[in-house]
Amino acid sequence: MAKHNFKEIKAWQKAKALVPLVYNIVKVFPSDEKYALTSQIKRVAVSISSNIAEGSGRNTANDFAHFLDIALGSAFELESELLVASDLMLTNEEKCVSIFTKLNETQKLIVGFQNYLRK
Repeated sequence: MAKHNFKEIKAWQKAKALVPLVYNIVKVFPSDEKYALTSQIKRVAVSISSNIAEGSGRNTANDFAHFLDIALGSAFELESELLVASDLMLTNEEKCVSIFTKLNETQKLIVGFQNYLRK
């Protein structure tokens, strides 16, 4: 039995809420990006909440913290990829502001939860 119900973890809730926002942004990317940046952005957006959920099922706090490390890495990767998309003029930073704000909140929650688990 997992120690943590991932659905009750605020970082998971925030990460999950990012997914539809990200999918809406990449909807307008050109079709030649479908299997490139679009696909990567979608995968990494889903990866954040998925790793939090997977980690919640692990037996030790250290194992869970490891999956939170992966989720945090995915959160930073998503931020970087959206900035690249903006540089390529596939979107603009204005459209990403809400995502960046929510992403920053998610990153802080993940770090806070890691600190809690590692105490």
